[in-house]
Amino acid sequence: MKYFILFLTCILIFSNTYSNTNLNEYLIAKDDNTLNIADTVNKHVGVSYKLYPTQNMWTFIKLNTRNGRMWLVQYSLDDSSRFETYLNLIPLVEKEKERNGRFNLYPTENMWTFILLDQLNGKLWQVQWSGERKNIGVWPID
Repeated sequence: MKYFILFLTCILIFSNTYSNTNLNEYLIAKDDNTLNIADTVNKHVGVSYKLYPTQNMWTFIKLNTRNGRMWLVQYSLDDSSRFETYLNLIPLVEKEKERNGRFNLYPTENMWTFILLDQLNGKLWQVQWSGERKNIGVWPID
């Protein structure tokens, strides 16, 4: 009988602990009922890189949160359509001022445009992505 009570107690403790695990840490439902994994990464302090979804289901923006460098990432079932290319290769801060989580990216109503924020000094940049290299760029907002 003692072993049965001990076993039952262990089961209750385990089930209570397991039920307190918050699934929302991993999958966050947005207003339009889509899952936004990038919001999950944003919750983690000290990460060097984040992926931000665009309104194009095949395209993400990869951000180096330490220095503001960004890449356009496209995935596909077709090998020839998968790629990663730069949006900006030049760091936006000096090496000694880099900090994990310093930069964050915010979508705008225009699916091709994001706003990049330096969370330490408040500087802003317009980030423009496109399928055409000539329409890609990062410009300071003064």
